[in-house]
Amino acid sequence: QVQLVESGGGLVQAGDSLRLSCAASGRTASIYSMGWFRQAPGKERDFVAAINRSSSNKRYADSVKGRFAISIDNAKNTVFLQMNSLKPEDTAVYYCAASPRTIVFPYDVTYWGQGTQVTVSS
Repeated sequence: QVQLVESGGGLVQAGDSLRLSCAASGRTASIYSMGWFRQAPGKERDFVAAINRSSSNKRYADSVKGRFAISIDNAKNTVFLQMNSLKPEDTAVYYCAASPRTIVFPYDVTYWGQGTQVTVSS
């Protein structure tokens, strides 16, 4: 089993920045990729960004390209999501994800974090 613990969410104004962190523990050797999804009230859980262990493959949702950056620290088994130029539509619960394969869709994810709230006011 792998446990994921997120941190870094909060309430910010439009245009501000936030950095989310997610630390993995347990059977971390089984993880091939990590990423982030988000879910707004009444909506489905959507892909935000993903990265593989070697950082050779990074993917972003079109809605966050150029504003968000994903990175990974393998020594600490931690993935980060730097979110810049935040917009009210970025408001959601952000979930950390880990998988033994490439993350594209929610069904690719094996392990989920508990979620952290990000609220962007206009």
